[in-house]
Amino acid sequence: MRFPILLTTLALAAGLNAQAAQTTPPTLTGGVLKIAMEGTYPPFTFKDERGQLTGFDVDVAKAVAARLGLKPQFVLTEWSGILGGLQANKYDVIVNQVGITPERQKTIGLSQPYAYSSPQIIVRKSGSFSPKTLADLKGKRVGVGLGSNFEQQLRAAGGINVVTYPGAPEYLADLAAGRLDAAYNDRLLVGYLITKNNLPIRGAGVVGQPEPVGIAFKKTNTALGSAINRALAQIKADGTYAKISRKWFGADVSKP
Repeated sequence: MRFPILLTTLALAAGLNAQAAQTTPPTLTGGVLKIAMEGTYPPFTFKDERGQLTGFDVDVAKAVAARLGLKPQFVLTEWSGILGGLQANKYDVIVNQVGITPERQKTIGLSQPYAYSSPQIIVRKSGSFSPKTLADLKGKRVGVGLGSNFEQQLRAAGGINVVTYPGAPEYLADLAAGRLDAAYNDRLLVGYLITKNNLPIRGAGVVGQPEPVGIAFKKTNTALGSAINRALAQIKADGTYAKISRKWFGADVSKP
């Protein structure tokens, strides 16, 4: 008479183990998801006035880690070395507005898009320079993040004096001080900085079509990639993503 109960218990345990195996993919440290981000890139990843890491990408990363059954552990690093750190197994993923490009997909894994935005030219608020396209930047000193999609776009345009920096705060400070003619970054970033930080800058021309960003992971860790895509689908379906998006941008940025 006890065998059915035992079999039921074993079946339940097997089911729970199978569920755990599905929701906790292989990571560098068991039970932990090591997440790389800059921590200096508002409103995506930055430290608030209390020194706490916060931002849109931080909230998305925490929500994904929760769906995976993993504890998030953040690793702050400059953008210029962030992709190399992933290849060197310093962390499991990068959640830092990593643009999904064919070139990157050759060497790293990238999730389905979780946000879209467009590049935008940034200029000083007090100046009369109002470039509409990258062609208008020819001969100008333009600040941009080293190793970013934005740097590649400026160099591909040709004729622009591209000045690279480790992060956005440095080149936006130089722009405000008049050491640059313009800067080039994400439209969502520009709007946030103008509203929240009262920087003496303004957005100029929006360039091209909305571009997708995804969560980066080792190309060989396909199990983690599949789990991340499931987690992203879950937080979109249950309203978690929409809540995060509205908190930071007042709109759903998961669609072009």
